[in-house]
Amino acid sequence: MTSTPAGPGQPAQGLKRTIPAPAASISKSGIAAVIVTVVLWASAFVGIRAVGPSFSPGSLTLGRLAVAAVVLGLVVLPGLKVWPQGREWLPIAAYGVMWFGGYNVALNAAEHMLDAGTSAMLINVSPILIAVLAGVILKEGFPRWLLIGSAVAFGGVAMIALGSGQRSTADVTGVLLCLLAAVLASVSAILQKPVLRKFTAGQATWFGIMIGAVCCLPWTGQLIGEIQTAPVPATLGLVYLGIFPTAIAFTTWAYALSLIPAGKLAATTYLVPGTTILISWALLQEVPTVWGLAGGVVCLVGVALTRRNPRAKTTLRTSKARTRAGHG
Repeated sequence: MTSTPAGPGQPAQGLKRTIPAPAASISKSGIAAVIVTVVLWASAFVGIRAVGPSFSPGSLTLGRLAVAAVVLGLVVLPGLKVWPQGREWLPIAAYGVMWFGGYNVALNAAEHMLDAGTSAMLINVSPILIAVLAGVILKEGFPRWLLIGSAVAFGGVAMIALGSGQRSTADVTGVLLCLLAAVLASVSAILQKPVLRKFTAGQATWFGIMIGAVCCLPWTGQLIGEIQTAPVPATLGLVYLGIFPTAIAFTTWAYALSLIPAGKLAATTYLVPGTTILISWALLQEVPTVWGLAGGVVCLVGVALTRRNPRAKTTLRTSKARTRAGHG
């Protein structure tokens, strides 16, 4: 991984904006960021269900974003020398409203009606949408192994859904809200990609968080009232959601997005439902079903398939053939 020298808009510490260089370097950095993102986003599904009885969807979103804005701002602001100018605000405002605002409100509302496993499965329509949008808009194309791996991984998610939760039928409104959240996340991921060419992952994330928080200000009074009546564990859960799945995980996602094609990165989020099951097992003593465990393995296989790079193998075979020809 090669890093650009510290310059305008670059924080003195934290994640540095990188220039995609050697594939191995990108792989190590990207995978590390993806692991953090997957684990923390998976924990968010459990956390939202845990604090849901104490906070309404809008106030929970505002509280989560307010905490994230403060925490991430302490890291970003000291080194922020250059702000977006003019039309540069357009994609930032768009993903700030859609992802940090709309996505979170829709997901919070959905999890009042659906269990965490079903919600995670429905949200995982998003990687397919991202792969399609990335192929069309970002010109990333449609690599064969990305499509195959995505299909396999989605099959694993469907298997997990068969064994998740106690409900066999999901509330129609909850399903529609999850699908809306998936669409908002997919479009936002594509809009964020070009922003990362100029701004660091932390900066791009913080801008979006601030815009999302402003959109949620109408719920300020409701949040204050609910904090006053919420039990301490629920309030601590809200703080956790703001620091870890929001401030940290959205930053590591943006960092990985600056290194990895959007389609391939999106496919790794198929690991979230399986990870959610493991976290629920550890924290809520919910024993995963056979379907859940099998689905998790299938998800891992699918993600591994998306990482295949037949071009590299072809290049290696061509190189060996040329070497043999040269010695013949």
